[in-house]
Amino acid sequence: MLHLPVLITDLGLILAAAGITTLLFKKIKQPLVLGYILAGLLVGPHINFIPTVTDKASINIWAEIGVIFLLFSLGLEFSFKKLVKVGGSASITAIVEVVCMLAIGFVAGKAMGWATMDSIFLGGILSVSSTTIIIRAFEELGVKHKKFAGLVFGVLIVEDLVAILLLVLLSTLAVSQQFAGTEMFFSILKLLFFLILWFIGGIFLVPTFLKATKKLMNDETMLIVSIALCLLMVLLAVKVGFSPALGAFIMGSILAETTQAEKIEHLTKSVKDLFAAIFFVSVGMLIDPQILVDYAIPILIITVATVLGKFLSSGLGALVSGQPLKTAVQTGMSLAQIGEFSFIIATLGLTLKVTSDFLYPIAVAVSAITTFTTPYLIKSSEPFYLFLERKLPKSWVAAIQRYSSSTAGITTMSDWKTLLKSYTFNTIIHAVILIAIIFSGSRYLQPFITQNIIAGDQGIIISLIVSLIIMAPFLWALAIRRIARKAHAHLWLNKKYTRGPLIALEVVRVALALFAVCFLIFQFYNTWVAITIALLLIITGMVIFSRKLQAFYDRLEHRFLYNLNAREEQQKQPEILPWDTHLTELTIAPESVLVGKSLIELAVREKYGVNIALIERGNMMIPTPGRDERLYPNDKVMLIGTDDQLAAVGELFKGTKNEDQETAFPKKDMTLQKIVINSSSPVFAQSIRESGIREKTQGLVVGIERNGVRILNPDSNLVFENEDIVWIVGNHKKIPDLLKKT
Repeated sequence: MLHLPVLITDLGLILAAAGITTLLFKKIKQPLVLGYILAGLLVGPHINFIPTVTDKASINIWAEIGVIFLLFSLGLEFSFKKLVKVGGSASITAIVEVVCMLAIGFVAGKAMGWATMDSIFLGGILSVSSTTIIIRAFEELGVKHKKFAGLVFGVLIVEDLVAILLLVLLSTLAVSQQFAGTEMFFSILKLLFFLILWFIGGIFLVPTFLKATKKLMNDETMLIVSIALCLLMVLLAVKVGFSPALGAFIMGSILAETTQAEKIEHLTKSVKDLFAAIFFVSVGMLIDPQILVDYAIPILIITVATVLGKFLSSGLGALVSGQPLKTAVQTGMSLAQIGEFSFIIATLGLTLKVTSDFLYPIAVAVSAITTFTTPYLIKSSEPFYLFLERKLPKSWVAAIQRYSSSTAGITTMSDWKTLLKSYTFNTIIHAVILIAIIFSGSRYLQPFITQNIIAGDQGIIISLIVSLIIMAPFLWALAIRRIARKAHAHLWLNKKYTRGPLIALEVVRVALALFAVCFLIFQFYNTWVAITIALLLIITGMVIFSRKLQAFYDRLEHRFLYNLNAREEQQKQPEILPWDTHLTELTIAPESVLVGKSLIELAVREKYGVNIALIERGNMMIPTPGRDERLYPNDKVMLIGTDDQLAAVGELFKGTKNEDQETAFPKKDMTLQKIVINSSSPVFAQSIRESGIREKTQGLVVGIERNGVRILNPDSNLVFENEDIVWIVGNHKKIPDLLKKT
């Protein structure tokens, strides 16, 4: 008789329980996370009337994989550029909230007689709100368009990064078992160093790699490569002393800046959902119902502390950042819950064996209660604001309004602020790169060369020279490169008394570069003679090759900025995206039912809602083909439609779908363009057929927006009106000429 491994039996049991509970929670319109936790409770060791999981060690490993993919998906939604764009209001609100909740959690724990470490971890658990629950509640209540929703999303982005920092700090604190200020400071510096280094290296290398291999990537290989990149960063993070979750989050945030971000997110979603489900089920397995009964009072106290504390701290932070009272109240009541990151922080305490067994189920119970209360708090936030406005002294309300109005006007920066900001940014970025090169050269390059290529002093000299060559463009950028030229010129020419500080700044830059060179040489030779000779050589080389270094650095910088902004540039192109409409290419297989039929016979526009924009037949291009055009084997047909429409019509082609589904089609001059009609346009008051767009521009009208109403695939008899917004697929050189003002 065949024996089935216990792991497979347990996995089947977990997924079966998760499937049933999630169907139930879908039916009652509650978060699926709570369903997974309930499933874990049912198959856990504390409930005996149904089969239970036996191989807990293997399930814990699967759960750890779940944390990795959960953090990877959060990173894909995070994006460092989003963090930069959230602005001061969201940052101030998040920081005030996190600091206050850390204090409230610690004080509440100590007041209940808990151990110091339990109280510290309780503060960490309470400090982070739930992105999943808030987004779901906003969608259900239809408030995503309101002003406070934008602030809440910004706060959540900052909280994601703060949560990663908390994981590092709590890990350090748990290992040392004492609050060592110096150790904490160096842990933060180490985290910031690697965050900057990984972000710079990742943005430079990963998008370049994805672009170079784009033609080789189908869905399968893209999925494998994405998961491989995630796990490689996990290995790297663990290697330098961080948690696997941090590595997964960082790689997700790097991939979030690429043009393939949406595709990667879509492909990895199923993998993430599977392993995240196992993680949340494992969370439920750790819950002892008896603990929930025994600690009912602490659960109630912590729930009240969470709701009131988050409301007050988030609202205070929003007010301090200059938001109106209404926005502050709505923000505070929206963030009054804990969620996914709280589970991960609680898991960390259990894994490191520094927290008591009761803390984990208490955190889950508080999360469940606050999940149910969140929609009601958001819904009642505006009435509560109106109540506060009536009850608060009028002078208070007026003072808050004056403060909000005064802070809203602070948007300009002086030349000094602009200059110092640019210099600081330039110094930090290049200092991180230079430090990384120095330690890589001394700890990895030099041992490799001396052990495998040339031993002795010759190997050391070669290692030093190679390191200096790699450092040269970044030394030039740190010491010589001109930055913030406009602000620098204003200060130099218009305010003579500022020339002294400006010169001092330049001297500091040069001194930092020289220090970096000395520090590198000191790793190889501990003699001042060698350091002096090397300094003279590097200074001479930088002066002689300054232009070449500048050109090389400019190429590096251009590549980095191109990779960093590629996704935004791609997203700017398709202005029809609100309809989820895009271009794709399908190839007609020889056995396809479309072969030999004319477009009028096929009527794909009428049946499927898609438009044929172009046919490529060998070396011949047929833009906006006529109704009598026939399709032949291996024709490449450019279609425009929604995902569902293209999926439906794709069955007829039975061919290979092009992996590149970008909206800007590079063949010939075919692009998707938006034109605004006015009374002076040549086609004004003409029908689509009368306008001659098809004949004159090789164009096809695929959509019109009129008075806020969107019309896809408009009838050819529809007449253009003033202020019509028209989307056309056609020759981008000819469309503007036809529709320009007369």
